[in-house]
Amino acid sequence: MSRDYAPESVDPRDAGPEPISDARQSGRSDSSLEKGPGSDAQDDARLAPERGPKAETERPVEPRKAYELRGRTYAVRTSEIESLTEIGKFRAIASEDLEEFQYHGEKDRMRPDVANLRQGLIAEKNIPQSDTAPRRLLTLTKKGHQFLRSTGTVPGNQATYYGFTKPREAHHDADIYRLYHKAAKKIDREGGKNPRVVLDFELKKRVFHDLAKLGPEKHSAESKRDVAEKHGLQLVRGKIPLPDLRIEYEGRDGDMARVDLELATEHYRGSNLAEKVRAGFSLYARAQDAPGLRRVLDQKELTAEILSL
Repeated sequence: MSRDYAPESVDPRDAGPEPISDARQSGRSDSSLEKGPGSDAQDDARLAPERGPKAETERPVEPRKAYELRGRTYAVRTSEIESLTEIGKFRAIASEDLEEFQYHGEKDRMRPDVANLRQGLIAEKNIPQSDTAPRRLLTLTKKGHQFLRSTGTVPGNQATYYGFTKPREAHHDADIYRLYHKAAKKIDREGGKNPRVVLDFELKKRVFHDLAKLGPEKHSAESKRDVAEKHGLQLVRGKIPLPDLRIEYEGRDGDMARVDLELATEHYRGSNLAEKVRAGFSLYARAQDAPGLRRVLDQKELTAEILSL
């Protein structure tokens, strides 16, 4: 599913991160912190359900550290910064998927983190779907994006985003998060490490930047092919198809590797699907969409594996 633009997206290379300070070194007391729900140990205890006899064996609660940004102090713990990073890389994530992948199914650990991040760093919204019930999605706010970049925990070459897009695109972004974890497991099994997420927004920016520098020559097939090859892509019938997700990673032998993934949906027409197959992308689809997509491939006399999301 390609998109024409990236509203409210931010490439970290466009502007450097704003300095952030540890509030504990600024002489301000904890009582000066601007806190949201779940921002201290008392809130953590209130949000967590009653524990049984095994409570003493469970993971201890990490204390929050105070950061000051633009005159406001935020108290966050490491796990919350990690969640901000995950949300920022994919723009939108379903609450249930964040629980499954980032918190390993531990809802009681996720709830106080998300509650604390609602102090203005994330937005949470029920987004309607055409065929099923609305889904609860999370995204960074502009302030949350500024805070995340200022912590210095995100690599400079990793783009991050904030703000909800249209409902259909927001759900697609959330599905890309599941797609990433599906593919990342395979990469990990094969000895890959240090994966970096590259969404279609970023790839499109790279490709269009290089095409624009060519001037009138950008319309020639040879020029397009050169630009496509530079970015590890292919020219297909005069176009440069872009995958929904590229994962760049360090292979077992230390060389850089990549995999291009496409999340196909029931809305794909035959020409769309054929273009993605000829571009060499790995195709994934939700279980309910896969049979129809396979019929489209058969009609086009194309052979490609459609993996289950």
